[in-house]
Amino acid sequence: GLERGAKNQFSTFSNFITTINQKKEGIGNRNSPTLVIPNIKNVRDLPPICLDVRQKQRISIDTLPQELKAPIPPEPSLPIRTKTVKDFQDDVEKAKSSGYWKAVHDFYSTTFDSFLEINAAFKKDTNSPFNTIEDSGINAKFVNVVYDALLNTPQDVQKSVLKGIINGLLQEWKGPRTKDDLRAYCILLQNPQFSNTSTYVIYAHLLRQIAALTEADHHFLVHWSKKISQRRFKQLVDRLLQFISLRLFPAKPEEFPPMVKCTWWIPSATKVLALFNAANSLISPPIISYTDFYNSTLDHIDLMEEYHNWQCYGNSHRFSFCQYPFIISIAAKKVIIQRDSEQQMISIARQSLVDKVSRRQKPDMNMLFLNVKVRRTHLVSDSLDELARKRADLKKKLKVTFVGEAGLDMGGLTKEWFLLLIRQIFHPDYGSGFFRVFVFRVGGFLFNFYNFLTENIKQMPLLLLMGLAVYNSITLDIRFPPCCYKKLLSPPIVPCDHNTLVGICDVTLDDLFQIMPELAHGLSELLSYEGNVEEDFYSTFQVFQEEFGVIKSYNLKPNGDKIPVTNQNRKEYVQLYVDFLLNKSIYKQFAAFYYGFHSVCASYALLLLRPEEVEILVCGSPELDMSALQRSTQYEGYQKTDLTIRYFWDVVLAFSLDLQKKLLHFATGSDRVPVGGMADLNFKISKSETSTNWLPVAHTCFNQLCLPPYKNKKELKQKLIIGISNAEGFGLE
Repeated sequence: GLERGAKNQFSTFSNFITTINQKKEGIGNRNSPTLVIPNIKNVRDLPPICLDVRQKQRISIDTLPQELKAPIPPEPSLPIRTKTVKDFQDDVEKAKSSGYWKAVHDFYSTTFDSFLEINAAFKKDTNSPFNTIEDSGINAKFVNVVYDALLNTPQDVQKSVLKGIINGLLQEWKGPRTKDDLRAYCILLQNPQFSNTSTYVIYAHLLRQIAALTEADHHFLVHWSKKISQRRFKQLVDRLLQFISLRLFPAKPEEFPPMVKCTWWIPSATKVLALFNAANSLISPPIISYTDFYNSTLDHIDLMEEYHNWQCYGNSHRFSFCQYPFIISIAAKKVIIQRDSEQQMISIARQSLVDKVSRRQKPDMNMLFLNVKVRRTHLVSDSLDELARKRADLKKKLKVTFVGEAGLDMGGLTKEWFLLLIRQIFHPDYGSGFFRVFVFRVGGFLFNFYNFLTENIKQMPLLLLMGLAVYNSITLDIRFPPCCYKKLLSPPIVPCDHNTLVGICDVTLDDLFQIMPELAHGLSELLSYEGNVEEDFYSTFQVFQEEFGVIKSYNLKPNGDKIPVTNQNRKEYVQLYVDFLLNKSIYKQFAAFYYGFHSVCASYALLLLRPEEVEILVCGSPELDMSALQRSTQYEGYQKTDLTIRYFWDVVLAFSLDLQKKLLHFATGSDRVPVGGMADLNFKISKSETSTNWLPVAHTCFNQLCLPPYKNKKELKQKLIIGISNAEGFGLE
């Protein structure tokens, strides 16, 4: 782990992020550097992770406040520059044909010599202040043309630009930055020269100054950045990610100053990257995917040290990537959550052992695990009984035994148990009058809280399944609507005050489309209706809902039955209706689901996750890439060029999707692809020295397939299909 302590210059950025959270939650002092994360005193059911756990710090910029009020210093008068885009393009073309670059050189050296000159060249109107978040006043077309031509100019032209940037950055600042200064920063960030490592020292100082700006200035930069085109926005993000990666793992260390002299490089770049992440989150749909902010280089650093630094020193000036979770890939987050779960398992098991010894009782291995013993013929009822009886052991490592089978659970039986249990519980024909939690729709299973019968206490252990799966690093074959995962992270840490609402999140019409597309379409039509809504629809702020065969009415607001829906208030009506359907009407039911999930999976690591990432952790990837599996497969007793192996892959790659899933289930105990893709399966094919009359055998605990050396492709295909199509039950060889 490298020391990456953040400098005091960046405390203002923390203030900016703090304000965002405080505005969102209606909290007071805007200048406080404290980030809004649940205090350890307000959290329950969390084992101690560090003896010196202080208040946690997570930088979240999902929602920005309205325009922050800040004094606007007078803008200095700008030089008069009349060159247009066409004039510049003509100069470049003449220079290319004649080889005489003086006019172009003069333009670049003058334009980038100071922040004032940058504004004189690229400001749309030098006489207008452009001091609002709606319009940066930057002539984006001119900026793009100038930068596109820059890398194709002679070296002396490019050096003159860098020299001018240095002069601008070395300027002594007195008082707050002007909007012209912010415009200059916004333009300089787009310079393509900063993709070259030879410019990184200059780039680092630019990033340092931007990171040290006030929260009000950051607010302007965020809103201006969201107007950048998608291609150039992606280039900016990639450039920052590359800067961080090459500073962490330089190809040529001699190119950069020693790490001890530039510990502020990575914090500065990460904080500027956070501004672009904030801008991206303001647009729906976002400018680029949230995965484009992942830095896979971080997968190779000591993530647990980063995590523990965040846990122990979260509210100090010590930098940790966990303060900026958008930059950490889902694969890296899975590692953090998995190791955090393992540490909790070890802690709980150790405590059980100490308790046993302190009572002078003989310890045994079974006390270290959550032992679930079930019969296949009574899978659901046995599982319910076992989980209900062993609630105290839920935080231990899960170990499954199928009665009457000799299989030993090294991971494979657990995967098989989850797979079969989920299929039975969530099947549309299952649970008539007993546990109808899901309804079937085209394309998969969909959560339906309206039929969620939580009154039967025997059903409650099934609410733990999803948390139990994540805690034990198992992926499940289920599909919830996206808003379900938003609700599970609202909040990500269970509050100790039972009066605090949980599972309540901001929901939109898009969320409703995922669950009730017909109703959502109708509400969308209402919003776009051009006639008289009150007279034509004759609706009020009262809605009706069927519950167990009884029609009930609900007011969306006080006296809603007396308030007509009009053209003026229809947006409010739609928002209240969506909130009623996805939050209020199912609060009791979803709260039980929320507490069930977090009772097992409680971890501060959940603060790092987006709702989409929780879905990936729960469900894995739905796409089977058998070619990727082929590339990552290891062999024991075979070579990948052996005839049997070539037969095998010819057959498997030609399989239908259903047969490919059966093969995956046969060999690994699950037909789900883990977060890291097929390569994370560590799939192995071993040579079985048995008769070719035998069927293939699998060791699901180790994702290992034992394949006899079949003589031809037809025989291999026949035996393989028989084996994977009749793969239920475990035995010992």
